[in-house]
Amino acid sequence: MSIATYEELLDKGLAKVPQRLKEGSRLVIPQAGITRAGQRTFINNFFEIADTLRRDSKHLLKFLLKEFATKGEIEGKRLSLLGTFSDETVRKKIEIYVMDYVACKECKKPDTKLVREGEYYFVVCEACGARHPAGD
Repeated sequence: MSIATYEELLDKGLAKVPQRLKEGSRLVIPQAGITRAGQRTFINNFFEIADTLRRDSKHLLKFLLKEFATKGEIEGKRLSLLGTFSDETVRKKIEIYVMDYVACKECKKPDTKLVREGEYYFVVCEACGARHPAGD
């Protein structure tokens, strides 16, 4: 049995620390790539937006469908919504999602994770440790 060096122990400990945005950096949400065809609106970079927000794409999908009060589905790498929606409307809905399910209510940082406990979701901040119900 060998004794681990300080550097090895430090690397092991840092590997367990959750990834966060660097101090002073801001969350930059990608501009939604919108395409319209007939009565459908497509968000071409839907998965990129979900990945940037560090949220499950299914949760973001459920939120958008509810907000737009429409049907939709994932088609390949894009989200297809029934109805025609403006770029501004889509952007505002994504901003509402960020305020309700991503940004910490205490420190306003996006370094959070969404935790489900029973039937409720909580936003847990990895920066300040705050915990609050999601969607409030």
